[in-house]
Amino acid sequence: MDYQMEFAALLEKELHEHSQQDISKMIEKPRYDQQGDLAFPCFTLAKIYRKSPAAIAEGLAGRIQSSHFVKAEAVNGYINVFINKTEAAANVIAAILREGGEYGKSDIAKGSVITIDLSSPNIAKPFSMGHLRSTVIGNSLSLIAEKCGYRTVKINHIGDWGTQFGKLIVAYKKWGEEEKVRANPIKELLNLYVRFHKEAEIHPELNDEGREWFKKLENGEEEALELWHWFKEESLKEFAKVYELLGISFNSNHGEAFYNDKMEQVADELKEKGLLQESEGAQIVPLGEDMPPCLIKKKDGTTLYATRDLAAAIYRQKTYGFTKSLYVVGAEQTVHFKQLFAVLEKMGYPWHKGMTHVPFGMMLKGNKKMSTRKGKVVLLEEVIKEAIMLAEENITEKNPDLANKKEVARQVGTGAVIFHDLKNYRMNDIEFSLTDMLRFEGETGPYVQYTHARASSLLKKGNFTHTPEPFVNGEDANWPLIKSLAAFPEVITHAFEKNDPSQVAKYVLELAKKFNKYYAEVRILADDPCKQSRLTLVATVKTVLEEGLRLLGIAAPEEM
Repeated sequence: MDYQMEFAALLEKELHEHSQQDISKMIEKPRYDQQGDLAFPCFTLAKIYRKSPAAIAEGLAGRIQSSHFVKAEAVNGYINVFINKTEAAANVIAAILREGGEYGKSDIAKGSVITIDLSSPNIAKPFSMGHLRSTVIGNSLSLIAEKCGYRTVKINHIGDWGTQFGKLIVAYKKWGEEEKVRANPIKELLNLYVRFHKEAEIHPELNDEGREWFKKLENGEEEALELWHWFKEESLKEFAKVYELLGISFNSNHGEAFYNDKMEQVADELKEKGLLQESEGAQIVPLGEDMPPCLIKKKDGTTLYATRDLAAAIYRQKTYGFTKSLYVVGAEQTVHFKQLFAVLEKMGYPWHKGMTHVPFGMMLKGNKKMSTRKGKVVLLEEVIKEAIMLAEENITEKNPDLANKKEVARQVGTGAVIFHDLKNYRMNDIEFSLTDMLRFEGETGPYVQYTHARASSLLKKGNFTHTPEPFVNGEDANWPLIKSLAAFPEVITHAFEKNDPSQVAKYVLELAKKFNKYYAEVRILADDPCKQSRLTLVATVKTVLEEGLRLLGIAAPEEM
């Protein structure tokens, strides 16, 4: 039952100048329960009817008659309606019991394809906390998109090409030792990369050497390719460990290098369409006064991010036929993506309209950006492993007899790390704090997971079984929970529309808080006629918490 649309339909009968859809958009949800469940403000009607908002509200409130609402009252220019709680509770509970984990699923997309470019770390560099954001935001968006009916294609566009590899080759040839690199590849390659940038500050000619070696790499020079392949293989092994810990997989791992044989076609197409111009020896696409030109080829003929991203976008459209394409990449790349989409528009590709850059803020340390060049990084694998270790210590202390202790510790530890990121609106910068991330109370992943485990425990203790009996809402303490459960489908839709997983994270936090308040106020396992209806409510909360956590990429342990 869509009570908001029902309220709008009743108002439409009285307000002939407004459609049901327009009225629905004007309806608000009061802040306090005593103000009702839905409210319609009459202030915009004052000019039309030449009456005060209070008088309009008084006149309309008396004509709102429906079995779905137990009361309609006029207060300070608003019409407040109170939903029939018994009916609403029965409807919501029945829907969740019937649909289970499918509750909240919609068919907005009708099977359309969405590609999501996420994670995309650079090879020969460690997987730092800075890469966590794109990885977990993108993974959650893919799960939310699936819930909305999309077929999702998760793409890990590995950074395995570009001038930085020429620099790394120079650093390895000058200062590298094969044995050290083979023994600890990522650490040693990072040290070489950091040293190169320090030395280049004193000897800038090193940058020219780096560019020369990247040119050799693009031309397929044997030594350059051999070193590049080695660096890449070692990096992918390290990345695989992190993805396994996070429980994240991809549909495609095509990195930048995959598009090497496709970039010349892009340059030729731009030339054929009269879009390519020469500027100081480089090849560019001018984009007007409001945007810098898009650089396609440097003076020396080497390609750039834009060239590869154009080739990738065209390849993805041909391969997947996407309706939407998301790029989950830091806010500092905003201009790059504006240029990319503008060039595709100039090329005459109408599908560019479905492409969206999903930016996010930075992971800071001591209020400063983490920098691989300067060696100031926090390794993600180390953070996750420490989180798992602390979770296991916590479980050992509080529940030493837990059967699958190590698996639960992994779920709780990784859940803590993921939730710490996703509970924040993606555009906000996040201050890295291992202490905050690993707290097991307050606004954390473990708090939500523990609430789910508590609900599971209650169902076991109460010997709960699904019954076809209608749900009886005999206690006022249920209503905040019922309203929260009813809101879940709308939360998912809004999270998808705004590309904002934090809406789901905030939702499961609020649901967990309301459930724990209910748990504190009501004797759920009291042996009385309402026991089964209370346990039915617990079962629905458990279902929605589990599904909400799943949409964030977090497991929901049955015990903790």
